[in-house]
Amino acid sequence: MADSRIERIIYGIVGCLVLSGLLTDAVAGDVRKQTYTYKRVGDLEIKADVYRADDEKVRPVVVWIHGGVLIMGGREWIDGRVKKMFLNAGYVVVSIDYRLTPETKLPAILEDVEDAFKWIREKGPELFHIDSSRIAVLGGSAGGYLTLATGHRVKPRPTVLVAFYGYGDLVSDWYSKPSPHPRHQRSKMSEEQARKQVSGPAVANSKDRNGNSGAFYQFCRQQGIWPKEVSGWDPHEEAGKFYPYMPVRNVTAQYPPTLLIHGTEDTDVPYEQSVLMADQFKKFRVDHELIAIAGGEHGFGGGDLDKIDQAYKRAFQFVHQRMSDI
Repeated sequence: MADSRIERIIYGIVGCLVLSGLLTDAVAGDVRKQTYTYKRVGDLEIKADVYRADDEKVRPVVVWIHGGVLIMGGREWIDGRVKKMFLNAGYVVVSIDYRLTPETKLPAILEDVEDAFKWIREKGPELFHIDSSRIAVLGGSAGGYLTLATGHRVKPRPTVLVAFYGYGDLVSDWYSKPSPHPRHQRSKMSEEQARKQVSGPAVANSKDRNGNSGAFYQFCRQQGIWPKEVSGWDPHEEAGKFYPYMPVRNVTAQYPPTLLIHGTEDTDVPYEQSVLMADQFKKFRVDHELIAIAGGEHGFGGGDLDKIDQAYKRAFQFVHQRMSDI
């Protein structure tokens, strides 16, 4: 017990050094990266990249869940700043793949995420020397959605969550009606052309898909059909089928502490999505904060750089404090 308290005091000191800029990559030491297959579905391998200091010390873990509207991306899409901050502070960082839609539907995607955490808890202590009682989850956009979903889908629940421009709702007008925003009008395809982009076998990383994932997403937003393509359900007629997968519908007092960071001018995922989550957290007295990046678009573009920098620092502090308080 005494050793555990001393270790957490050390982590606290390291955290202060990270935020002050006094701890550099050189001081933090060499980082090793290992890729594991955490799950197989038929011939498809679903993988995770694990980054950690090149030693055998038992460390807490940060799990990164990539964005890409559940259609695009892969474990390589890890926020470099998040990775650097937490590696320098002595964490293990795990970035996971999951099967992508529309070849795979929403329930199976959440199943992959749940299985990833089961694998991390069961295999992580032996494979990459983690303290599986301390797991933070961070993600952006669709990864922010999946991060929020871990708060009610993953058992035991993670220790703390940070959602960058995420969402808790899957069926309201922003996703289920045609988008008016120019960002969703950049490519034009017929339905036949759009569906050809995603007509192959299931993939867990869009680099393994032959078609243009982004063009298919554009088509979905132009037509207002993203929820149906993701799930196979009509959001207007079968909204209830989505509810078990919607964080905004599943907040309880047991939800993990959660930090929400969102640009106020986001035209891909409305800022309101984080406000709705914050309202639920307040209702159930969940430890939470909402940081608004004034003028920020999706990914914070157009926001004040100092405010963005402060938001990242607060993300580190929010996680580090709650991971150290266990």
